[in-house]
Amino acid sequence: MKRPGVPPSDMTRSRVTPSPATRSTHLALVLLVVAVAMIAVLELVLGLDGATEPWHPVLFQLVAAVYLGAGVLAWWWRPSNRLGLIMVVGCGALLLGALGFTTVPVLIAVSTVGATMILAVMVHLLHAFPSGRLRGRLSRWTVLGGYAVSLVLQAPQYLFAPAPPPYHLLGVADRPALVTTGLFVQAAAGAVVMVVTTVLLVRRLRAADPPRRRVLAPLYSYGVVAVLFIPVSANVIRPLLDVPPETIGTAQLAVIGGVPLAFCLGLLRGGFARTGEVEELGAWLGGTGTARTTLVEALSRTLGDPTLQLVFWVPDTREYVDASGQPVDLPSVDGDRDVVTVDLDGRRVGAIVYDATLLGDPEPVRAAGRVIALAVDRERLTAQLRAGEQALRLSRERLVEAGDLERRRIAQNLHDGVQAELVVLGLDAQRIAADPAATPATVQAATALRAGIDVTAGELRRFVYGVMPAPLLERGLAAAAEDLVDHLPLRTRLEVSVDGQHLSSAVESTAYFVLAEGLTNAVRHAQARELAVRLAASDGTLLVEVGDDGVGGAHLNSGLGLRSLADRVDVLGGRLRLDSPAGGGTRLTAELPCAS
Repeated sequence: MKRPGVPPSDMTRSRVTPSPATRSTHLALVLLVVAVAMIAVLELVLGLDGATEPWHPVLFQLVAAVYLGAGVLAWWWRPSNRLGLIMVVGCGALLLGALGFTTVPVLIAVSTVGATMILAVMVHLLHAFPSGRLRGRLSRWTVLGGYAVSLVLQAPQYLFAPAPPPYHLLGVADRPALVTTGLFVQAAAGAVVMVVTTVLLVRRLRAADPPRRRVLAPLYSYGVVAVLFIPVSANVIRPLLDVPPETIGTAQLAVIGGVPLAFCLGLLRGGFARTGEVEELGAWLGGTGTARTTLVEALSRTLGDPTLQLVFWVPDTREYVDASGQPVDLPSVDGDRDVVTVDLDGRRVGAIVYDATLLGDPEPVRAAGRVIALAVDRERLTAQLRAGEQALRLSRERLVEAGDLERRRIAQNLHDGVQAELVVLGLDAQRIAADPAATPATVQAATALRAGIDVTAGELRRFVYGVMPAPLLERGLAAAAEDLVDHLPLRTRLEVSVDGQHLSSAVESTAYFVLAEGLTNAVRHAQARELAVRLAASDGTLLVEVGDDGVGGAHLNSGLGLRSLADRVDVLGGRLRLDSPAGGGTRLTAELPCAS
C-alpha cells in the first residue's frame, strides 16, 4: 500500500528503517493517544452521570477527538512543526471544558477556569501557521494576550459571582459590579487581540505568492470567523433571536471542530507538504537509476519547501554560486527567507536558502544539511568547475573584443592616416602633371606616380575593409551583409531577420567574418552557380548560414581561415558546422549566443 504523503516515484526506492529518535517520537504519540483516550472515557462516564442531556458530553468528546487526531497526524508527519502540539493542547482545552458536565466540585472548578481556553488555542493556531512557530514580537505578544484574555480575565466571572453547589468552590465574594467590569474588560481586550490578529494575517497574505495565498486566505478567514463566532453567538445571536442554549452550544462545537481539520488540510497541501524524515534523504543519496531526482528536488521534498535553494561555496572567489556557476547573493537576515550553511569536515561547502515562514525551526534544515554534506561537496566541485569555465570563457571573450577593438583602431589609423596621405600625394602628382611649365618627362613621371598612388590607395582600402569593414562599424551586421552580397560575382539569395535583437560587437564581427570566409571560399573553390545567405536571431541564438550548390568536399581543417573561425566561434560559446558532401554543395553554419 502506498504510504500517505510520499510521491509515487519515491516508492521505487527501498524502505527506510526509522531512526531510534523517530521510533521514540512515534511511540510517544501512540502512548499520548492511549492516555488521552482513557481520560476521555473516564470523563464521559462521569459526564453522563451528571449531564441533563447525555449527548452534550459525547459531543465535547467527539470534538476533542478531532483535535487529538488532527494534532497527532500533523505531529507524526511533521515532527519538527509545532502545529501538531498546539492542536493536542486544543484537545486538552476541550477536555477541561468537558469536566463541567461531571458532579465533582473540584473537576467543575478546573473546567470553569479553562472554559474559554480553546479560543486562545485557535488564535495561537492562526499566528503559528504554517511553521508552527510565532513570527515576530507582535505576534508573540498577541498570542500571549489571547491566553491572558481566556484564562486571567475570565476570573471575575467565577470569583465574584457565587453559584450554588457543586459550582461554588471558586466564589470568594458577591460583587456584581466587578463581574460587569470584568466582562467589559475581557471583551475589549479580546477585540484588541482579534484586530491585531486580523491585521497581521492580512499582511502575511499580501506578502505571500499567489499559490500560497489561495491556501492561506480561506484558512485564515475560517479561523478568524470561528474565533469570533463563539462570543458573538453567545452574547448577540442567542439573546437577539432567542435561540436555545443547547442549539448555540452545538453550533459552537461544530465550528470549533472544523478548525483543526482546516489547519491539518492546509498543512498538507498548497506548498505546505509534509516535512519528511531526514532518513528519507539518506535513502535518496543511496538511490540509483534514471528516475533519481536532483539533490535540490530531494531536499525540497524532504523539508516540504518548494522554494528551497541550494547554493555552493567557491573558496577561490569567496562567493556562493548556483548549480550553473552563476554568483548568488544570499537573502538578508531579517527577511522571510533564511540561510543555513552546510559544512563538511570543518569547511564550508554550501548553504541552504529556505522559507523561514514555512520552516520556523532551522534545526531540521541543519540536520538535512549534515546528511547531504558529501553530496553538496561533490556538486560544489561541479559548480566550481562551471564557474571556472565561465570565467575562462569571459576572459576569452574579452580577448576577442580586445582584438576587434585593435582591428578598429588599426583600420581607423590606416583610413585617417596613410590613406589620407596617399590622397594628398595623388593630388600633388596630379598638380605636377597639369603644370604648364613641366617638361614632358616630368608630366609622364607625375602621371605614372598618380596611377601608382591610386593603385596603392585602392589596395589599402581593400585591406582596411578586410580588417574591419566600414558598413559593419557604421550601420551594423545586416547592412554589412547586404554590402558584402552586393559585391559578389554570383547570384546570391539573402535572408536577414535580426531586427529587435541586441548583438554585441564581438558577435556581430564574428558573424560577419563567418559570412565573409564562407562566401570567399564559395566563390573561389566551390564552382557554384548560386549562393544563399541567412541571418536569423531567435531564442537568444544568432544563426549564420552560407550555402552553395557547388562541388562540395570542403573540410573545416582544410584551411587556416575556417580553423581560426571555429576557434573564434567557440570562444563566444557558439558552434560552427560544415556540411559539404562531395557533389552536394556546401553549407557553413554558425550558432552564436546573443541577448534578445
